[in-house]
Amino acid sequence: MPQASTLVELMSAGADDAIALTAPGVAGLSFAALRAQVRDTVAALNAMGIGRGDRVAIVLNNGPEMATAFIAVAAGAASAPLNPAYRADEFEFYLSDLNARGLIVEAGSSSPAVEVARKLGVRIIELQPRREAGAGAFSLAAGPAGTPAQPGAAQPDDVALVLHTSGTTSRPKIVPLTQRNVCASARNIRGFLSLAADDRGLNIMPLFHIHGLIAGILAPLSAGGQVCCTPGFNALKFFAWMEESRPTWYTAVPTMHQTILSRAANNRAVIEANPLRFIRSSSSAMPTQVIREIEQVFGAPLVESYGMTEAAHQMAANPLPPRERKPGSVGIAAGPEMAIMDLDGRLLPPGETGEIVIRGENVTLGYESNPKANAEAFTNGWFRTGDQGVMDAEGYFTITGRLKEIINRGGEKVSPREVDEVLMDHPAVAQVVTFAIPHDKLGEEVGAAVVLREGATLAEKELREFAAKRLADFKVPRKVVFLEEIPKGATGKLQRIGLAAKLGLA
Repeated sequence: MPQASTLVELMSAGADDAIALTAPGVAGLSFAALRAQVRDTVAALNAMGIGRGDRVAIVLNNGPEMATAFIAVAAGAASAPLNPAYRADEFEFYLSDLNARGLIVEAGSSSPAVEVARKLGVRIIELQPRREAGAGAFSLAAGPAGTPAQPGAAQPDDVALVLHTSGTTSRPKIVPLTQRNVCASARNIRGFLSLAADDRGLNIMPLFHIHGLIAGILAPLSAGGQVCCTPGFNALKFFAWMEESRPTWYTAVPTMHQTILSRAANNRAVIEANPLRFIRSSSSAMPTQVIREIEQVFGAPLVESYGMTEAAHQMAANPLPPRERKPGSVGIAAGPEMAIMDLDGRLLPPGETGEIVIRGENVTLGYESNPKANAEAFTNGWFRTGDQGVMDAEGYFTITGRLKEIINRGGEKVSPREVDEVLMDHPAVAQVVTFAIPHDKLGEEVGAAVVLREGATLAEKELREFAAKRLADFKVPRKVVFLEEIPKGATGKLQRIGLAAKLGLA
């Protein structure tokens, strides 16, 4: 297969009559129909005066139309998927910051994005699903015509996808990803997971997030495989979807895997009737205890991988059998080159701790209009990930913490992940997030938010005593908060930064 470096080339893989996309209760869309949808959408956008390089915001619920709209828009313009749950002021920030030329919403949408687009003078483009033509088929309707500056299919160095960083500590930064970046990442994931035309993925990830867009949709389609696009994660429906779509794999974030695991005992027949080739986890760390449990329950290897928006998702991953998986590590370089760098820009040998750095075809060329952030992010051509980690002699990377999340307790540095791992070993603990609590004398103190297993009871004192047997005194959480559920970000990720304030402890 030639190296695809545009989305049009990437989508040329599947046989014309093979099914590309399905959705629960909806007929499949063939690869021929998907390619026609892409051509028709690019032509429709061109007729509206939108072409290569122009930003089109997409505010659609999860599902097949969101998947096809992302692909079709990105094939001839720049897709900017936004979280449909945003409020009006958030839409105003993102639409202005993007300098969006158009906003795609479903016909009749009551999203606050519509009012905001009117106020900002952004063209509103209504998407009408055509489910009778297959999952993800749609037509577009918008006002008067215009002439695009650059019509036709996008070229390798045109921007395909524009996302913002999460901005937990500062204003979100714009990350432009070119056709080349996005295609390289999809090819990396496809190759690493040995995805083929007979694979079927079940996508439960949100499609305004890099994980869902690249690993959930583009990588399997680039192999000529099939994807079932669900309306988003729903633990109560997961096993019914599994029964209907008969997937060979799925990808998710750890909180989703843990919720699926909690319902697995009642769904053993479905699991046995639909054996998975592998399960993929990404976007945050998966406790090793949970990895073991999932592999046992599903009888399939869990492949933990490591990604970020700036790398168009995947950077490292644990390989599939027969190669070794090292639970607790994020695996080996799986696309870009990876190394460990010290503060002075020197690359460190195996076994030494420093910052994880990457370079390669999938890595963004830089943040938009942000010279300060770019100067801090790039050193000698390497992109600094902001993650602290170590590489072993065999090239497996272990993340010891997010540099911004490391807790500084009176000069003593505490890695929240290390504390998480110890607390997760307690038989009553189902989920844990260690975080910093502001402290007037020490600067920061160690806190932990804990969800207990169903039916379990545990006192704060007991858990602290359990931790004290395995952790230095300064690492033992001074405050443990027991919760029904830990607050999560829009993509299902547990967020350490700002958790103290959310829980009223700041």
